[in-house]
Amino acid sequence: MSAAALLATDAAGVCPLSGPTKNVAHGIVSQAILTAPGLRVTLFHFAAGQELSEHTTPARALIQVLAGSCDFNLNGETRRLNAGDLLHMPPKLPHSVRATTDLTLLITQAAPPKA
Repeated sequence: MSAAALLATDAAGVCPLSGPTKNVAHGIVSQAILTAPGLRVTLFHFAAGQELSEHTTPARALIQVLAGSCDFNLNGETRRLNAGDLLHMPPKLPHSVRATTDLTLLITQAAPPKA
């Protein structure tokens, strides 16, 4: 993941979510869009056939498919997601993803409030 987010937390801003992606021909590329306390927005580009193995996150997530399609496995159940789909994922749910075509995802993670 890139070190610097594309948007600053202390100012209004706009960044492009579409356009050419470098070095994704056979892999996965991610770019932080916004990182703020309790909130992270990340753009992911996957080459067709690429996978992220099963993992969990403590954050609630919204996964928006901007382009392409994927098989998204949530807690053992696979769902086909296509461009235009939005998936809500509760915290701590085991999940994995496999790009069935070249794929672009926008993932918004909201961390639980600190006690």
